[in-house]
Amino acid sequence: MTVFIANLPDRAVIEIKGEETLAFLQDLVTADVASLKPGQAAHGALLTPQGKILFDFFIVAVSGGVLLDCAADNAAVLAQKLTMYRLRRALGIDLAASLAVAAVWGETDVPALGNAHVFADPRNVELGSRVIAPRAVVQSIANQPAEAYQDHRYRLGIGDASEIGSGELFPHEACYDQFSSVDFSKGCYVGQEVVSRMQHRGTARARLVPVAGLADLPAPGAKVTVDDRQVGTLLGSHGSNGLALIRLDRAAKAAKAGKVLSVDGQPISMHKPAWARWPDADDGAGDND
Repeated sequence: MTVFIANLPDRAVIEIKGEETLAFLQDLVTADVASLKPGQAAHGALLTPQGKILFDFFIVAVSGGVLLDCAADNAAVLAQKLTMYRLRRALGIDLAASLAVAAVWGETDVPALGNAHVFADPRNVELGSRVIAPRAVVQSIANQPAEAYQDHRYRLGIGDASEIGSGELFPHEACYDQFSSVDFSKGCYVGQEVVSRMQHRGTARARLVPVAGLADLPAPGAKVTVDDRQVGTLLGSHGSNGLALIRLDRAAKAAKAGKVLSVDGQPISMHKPAWARWPDADDGAGDND
C-alpha cells in the first residue's frame, strides 16, 4: 500500500509553554489531557458556554508544553481566547508560524523525519497520522493535494473544522462522543453541563454523516430534503462525496417510506459509518419540529 502525505495549508500551529500547560487545558477543553506524555496527542474542543464547538484542535504533548494543531483561519482568535483564560498562570501562548501540518494515511508506518512531531490521529485509526514540522519539511514530503485527504475523511464520515465551523454544532452532532474527543468522567470545563445532559438524555437527534451523490455535490450550505421538507444541511463536499448534518429520525422515517434524500434535486445516499456506536433512529413518530 502506498503512503499518502498531504500538506494541509488550512491548518496552523499554536505553541503553549509552561509547567501548568496540561492542567490549564484540562480545565478548559472537552478531552482528557491531564496525563499526556511527550509524543502523545488528544483531539478535543473549546466550547461556548452553551455547549457548542467554538474551536476544535489536536493537542500534542511536547517537552515543556504542547502544540495545538488547529484551523488556520481562526488560529489567532483561538490564541487570544486562550490568553484570556490564562489569567495569572505562567504560560507562553504564541502562534508557531514556522510550523506546518501534514496528514499521512495508507501505509501504517510514517517515513522517518527529523525535527518533526508525528502522532496517530486519536479519532480513528483509519485516518492515519499527522505531522507537525517546519514548513519546508512538510512541503518536501507531500505527495498528495489537500483535497485527497478531504476526500479520505469524507469517505470515513469524519468531519473537521471546515465542516464543523465555529459556534454551530454541539459535540454530539459532530460525533465527538464517538471518539475520545469528549471525556464524560472528567471534571468541569466550559460548556460541560450541556454536553453531559445531551449524553445522559440521549438527545442528539442530528449527526454529521457521510453522503454521496451520482454526480458532483453542490457547495456546502445546500439543504438536504425529502419531499421538499428539510432534513439536514450539506456541510462539506468534494466531487460526489460529502458530509451532511442530518436529522436521523427524519431520515429513518423517509427510508421506511421508501423515499430518497436529495440535495438541489439530486438524489443522495447516506450511511452510518462503521465506527459509529449510536443507536439507530426510530421512524420519526411524533416528530413535529
